[in-house]
Amino acid sequence: MTGSIDYGGMMHRAVQGLIAQVLRDVSRTGLPGEHHFFISFDTTEPGVKMAPWLRERYPDTMTIVLQEWFQDLEVGDDGFAVTLNFGDQLERLVIPFEAMRSFVDPSVEFGFRFEAQPHEEEEGEEDGDDDPDGGDGGDGGGDPPGGAQVVSLDRFRR
Repeated sequence: MTGSIDYGGMMHRAVQGLIAQVLRDVSRTGLPGEHHFFISFDTTEPGVKMAPWLRERYPDTMTIVLQEWFQDLEVGDDGFAVTLNFGDQLERLVIPFEAMRSFVDPSVEFGFRFEAQPHEEEEGEEDGDDDPDGGDGGDGGGDPPGGAQVVSLDRFRR
């Protein structure tokens, strides 16, 4: 048992669960109204599956949009898979929830930015300022489209 409660990690997992439920609902009934999602993820995370040409084009971070056209959205306990159209070429992506760096629904100004979580063997180590950018690999910067507010979970971590 550690010497403190990991509120940041707990919050991270809770928000992942919320997003998983939203994606499950969308996979069953489609996107309601004007809702659409911008999902950024770390392409280097274990479990991310994508075409080699996409990995070459997006070696660190990629943002996908679930809006007007996507198919075969499948949501599991650890992540989701979706087929998207890239210039008239259909590609299947598999994205673990741990790889997500941000999730934004600009139609309702909802969004979260995830900071990279330490791996299990690192959890016992003290957080230091050794990694000034938080280890998120960069997401292209800037605010999400539509002026949505993004809440960084990092502010809740020690």
